[in-house]
Amino acid sequence: MDQQFNEHTSLQLIESMINKAKNNFSESGTLYLVWGIVIFTCSIVQFIANYFYNNADVYYVWFLTWPVLIYQVFFLVKKAKKQQVKTYTDDILKYVWICFVILMFLLIFTLQYQKLFFGINPAILIVYGMPTFLSGIILKFKPLVLGGISCWLMAIGSVFFPFQFQSLFICAAVLFAWIIPGLLLRIKFKNQR
Repeated sequence: MDQQFNEHTSLQLIESMINKAKNNFSESGTLYLVWGIVIFTCSIVQFIANYFYNNADVYYVWFLTWPVLIYQVFFLVKKAKKQQVKTYTDDILKYVWICFVILMFLLIFTLQYQKLFFGINPAILIVYGMPTFLSGIILKFKPLVLGGISCWLMAIGSVFFPFQFQSLFICAAVLFAWIIPGLLLRIKFKNQR
């Protein structure tokens, strides 16, 4: 069956592909929620252990992020296999978050090696803001843009407080940058299904 491919048919095909990509809002908010909850939990545990129990070895709680990173890899591989339409937006977001992970490792390694422990939390907050803000711009999703800005404001605010209180700024930042936007993305995703 040989179908003529005229101007009208090609426009319909292009329009259907655009609508399919547009209607298939690929960001479900799952990873924002997972990471937000894990970072929030680690930060609050660190604050409680430092402030109430004077426990300096509490940084081990951050090893909880490793299983979450492994979960994320499996989640993204599974999602990529299911995804029918791969958009340019998906590619850009992937590289934004790869940059973020690399920057986080380099930042933490460098500051710890230089023994600049007081600067770690504000620097982490600055870096948290970058992929969140860019993701919001790319997805045209204002809560992520505002979440990125909140990370930067928390970074500024945190430098005026003792180190043991800086983890509370991380809690607030991930609440506004990842947990709330993650919930809103989840609602948007479910409504489009």
